[in-house]
Amino acid sequence: MGLLIRGGEVVTAAGRRAADVWCAGESITRVAPEIAPPPGATVIEAAGKLVFPGFIDPHVHAYMPLKNVTVKSDYDSCTRAALLGGTTCVMDFAGSGLEPDPDAAWAAWDQQAAGQAHCDYAWHLTLTRFDETTRRQLEAYVARGLRSVKIYLAYKPTLAMSDTDLYRVLEFAAARDLIVMAHCENAELVSALQQKLLAAGRTGPEWHGPSRPPLVEAEGVCRFLTFAAATGAKAYIVHVSSAAALTMADGFRDRISELFLETMTHYLVLDKTCAERPNFEGAKWVLSPPLREKSDQAALWAALADGRIDTLGTDHCPFDFKGQKELGRGDFTKIPNGIGGVEERVALAYTAGVVGGKISLERLVAAAAENPAKIFGLWPRKGTIAPGADADLVVWDPAARRTLSRQTQSIATDYNPYEGIDVHGAPEVVTVRGEIMVRHGQFVGSPGKGRLLL
Repeated sequence: MGLLIRGGEVVTAAGRRAADVWCAGESITRVAPEIAPPPGATVIEAAGKLVFPGFIDPHVHAYMPLKNVTVKSDYDSCTRAALLGGTTCVMDFAGSGLEPDPDAAWAAWDQQAAGQAHCDYAWHLTLTRFDETTRRQLEAYVARGLRSVKIYLAYKPTLAMSDTDLYRVLEFAAARDLIVMAHCENAELVSALQQKLLAAGRTGPEWHGPSRPPLVEAEGVCRFLTFAAATGAKAYIVHVSSAAALTMADGFRDRISELFLETMTHYLVLDKTCAERPNFEGAKWVLSPPLREKSDQAALWAALADGRIDTLGTDHCPFDFKGQKELGRGDFTKIPNGIGGVEERVALAYTAGVVGGKISLERLVAAAAENPAKIFGLWPRKGTIAPGADADLVVWDPAARRTLSRQTQSIATDYNPYEGIDVHGAPEVVTVRGEIMVRHGQFVGSPGKGRLLL
């Protein structure tokens, strides 16, 4: 009979207003003051609460098999955690570099997600090379509506793409209106620095950061954007971590018509001292690009506030400390890279960003909902609160207080990278296409509700 969210403050990237939100079926049909619900309607009282559009995480690894280890995540756990944190749509990467071609990657991810995703999801297609098989298969996905591909300039020998193939991918993408997303680190320089450090007996997790300094990231940004400028392709730089990379990207803004930058929650609230903790404890925070200096945090927050950084994701890629991160004892290059965060993203950004006075509520919604929807072709179905949009909504209680902890997270890893951080605010109700999926911190929705948005 419909769903009414009544008495809240509706927040979009365009502004804030007191309004009710009426949803019929799977869509929002009306946003206005004092909507009278018809008999039988479900009414959620939102007085004193904020009403956000469902948040979109543009960068997760819900499933990721690597050569010697698999991420401790699947579509069930990742999308459940996303919803508990206020995220109603996740964007994963089909392909890990182990599959022989794009069709095999797509099939593997389709098998993993089918019936297991509790929120809607979309895929970027990962490419490690560009040959005639790749070209032929990509043409078919573009015809179906594929909007983005992902390439790596890092991780030899499994993922790093050659300059020749990089040019071919960008040329192909430019002709077909595809966005090319790039992990920007110089693979050759990383390898050389790793071997130099290991040869000197510097084997602990505290040396992961020095093996991938900001100049390595900045060089990767320069190379990727030089190729993008030469081909006219749309360029999206994933997980910008440093002021150096940000400055390098800024230098290309007058040469690339569509340039998008993404950063991650961990770069905004954690720093390199985490990975420097003694007794191998720092391995918990080994990821790439590495955590940086506090001064880099300030630069990223400023760019998020002024719009130079377009999107805020998580790179959700959790591993256990025991048995997984420990694979790198005695050799930091063997520590699986990544941490979780899809459940904590919105609370951390709201607390450190909005409550901390670094960004506005509108900028939070822009970076974590509206911009991902617009960039990747989900707008206006996703990312806003307006008639015709999917009824993906978050009733946010700004008065809630809690402490992030392994004891209360839904992801079944043996640690939480944000352990002990106090956060303001929490999602009180979360809906996906009009169905209530979360109430007061509990998953209450229909399992497997999620759809592939392609």
